Amino acid sequence: MPTPRVPGADDDVELDLACGECVRAVDIDMGLRELDCACGDRHAVVVDAHPVSRFVPESIVEVFAETIETADEFPEFGMPHVMGMVLEEFPDEVSVADVSDDGRVGYALVWITDFDSRRLHEIVVELLVELMEHAASHGDETTAGEFERKMTEFDIGAFVDQYRRERDFDSEFDAPV
Repeated sequence: MPTPRVPGADDDVELDLACGECVRAVDIDMGLRELDCACGDRHAVVVDAHPVSRFVPESIVEVFAETIETADEFPEFGMPHVMGMVLEEFPDEVSVADVSDDGRVGYALVWITDFDSRRLHEIVVELLVELMEHAASHGDETTAGEFERKMTEFDIGAFVDQYRRERDFDSEFDAPV
């Protein structure tokens, strides 16, 4: 149910979506992962409060947090960095808003993509694998070669299907694996 407009609250942040529709950030619930849009499509929704383990196992998230040094206001690698990578690859297909001044929403950043949550999941995994591959290439040749060999066997679509089944994304009781 949409949040009622407060009389005189003309400062509601609106996101202009790639499909041409517009959504008020205050209407995006923190638990929402996908938006049924008036355009007829479904769009993935991500907020900064979502854990990166939404896309990959917590053990991998921990490795990223421990090994990647951030050069911004975020203390460790997290969802803003992941969605920054997505935004960099798909600048015309991602809408983003900073709503840190709006105490009604419960999050500071929101991203809505032109593609659905499953496609976003595949994109995120692909980008994280590329990040890992880049890191492995800076190690010794044996490590880099072994990583590349293992990645030729890695099926992103199958991983996403299995991970989404294990995470039970349709339940409000979803928890990291």
